[in-house]
Amino acid sequence: MPPEAAAIADSSSASGALPTAWRAPLVALGLATLALIAVTAQSWSEMAHQWWNIDTYNHLLLMPFIIAWLVALKEDALAALTPRPFAPGLFAVAAALGLWWAGEAAGINLVAQAGAVGAVQAAVVTILGLRVAAVLALPLALACFLVPFGDEIIPPLQAITAEIAITLTHASGVAAEVEGIYIDTPAGLFVVAEACSGVKFLIAMVQLGVLVAFTRFARWRDRALFLAACVIVPILANGVRAWATIYVAQFVGAEKASGFDHIVYGWIFFAIVVAALLGGAWRFFDREAEDYGWPIETIARWHWLARAEALTLVPARVGLAIIALAAIAALAALF
Repeated sequence: MPPEAAAIADSSSASGALPTAWRAPLVALGLATLALIAVTAQSWSEMAHQWWNIDTYNHLLLMPFIIAWLVALKEDALAALTPRPFAPGLFAVAAALGLWWAGEAAGINLVAQAGAVGAVQAAVVTILGLRVAAVLALPLALACFLVPFGDEIIPPLQAITAEIAITLTHASGVAAEVEGIYIDTPAGLFVVAEACSGVKFLIAMVQLGVLVAFTRFARWRDRALFLAACVIVPILANGVRAWATIYVAQFVGAEKASGFDHIVYGWIFFAIVVAALLGGAWRFFDREAEDYGWPIETIARWHWLARAEALTLVPARVGLAIIALAAIAALAALF
């Protein structure tokens, strides 16, 4: 660690105060973030509406707090670094704003929202620098999940759920016929509606899986296996849930079975599956959450990073001004 970095770390730990070298960059980042959010306010407003009002995305209300927690876990590592603005990151900011503009112009919310979030992510890299971004790679990546997505996979999930349900229904001795997402049984006709596709469960599990995989597993093989389980298990579990509803309906009636299904699946079944998945993986966890990511010693040995940092030509305040101008230009282009 360079002497000046060590001095910063020592003074920070002794006083508990924000290191002096961080004050101006954080102010610049705060102003840049506010400017970018103001320019892309329509997309942020639409995302917040989906987080709050659509139950498929309610869990995203926790994502800002998870990101903040991950950043806080790296407090000591960050205090040992000095932010160095990375001027080429301005191109990423401009590209993200261009993506946002294109999405707004074409009326494609997913594209516009991805651009809005990407602009803020790029601003972090631009103003705080590559080394800080490397330390915060996980929370920066998780910010992508702020963009609500998943509606596109609902139709295939409905089809898969119907296939699993009809297979188990036949295996359990209940006569049934399937046509697409419609399952006809002696107790009545069942439809695998969008709300029953399991998309909410799947999206939440994948995002939880990414968090757990990169905070508690050190090996890529273990991460890949756990993430695969976070995709496969919810899909299979949703099929079993659909079959259980059909099977129970043969004895208590379709209406009672459907009402029971919504209560159990919403509050109990989801929790049981999550607990079982985490419980099964628990003994294979090989590091603590605060050890996630690359250590600063490893980052310091990246020669390519030092060469990339040589491209840094402007201070943070100039970068902020350029970002603000680019944002204003993108806003003006919409009118």
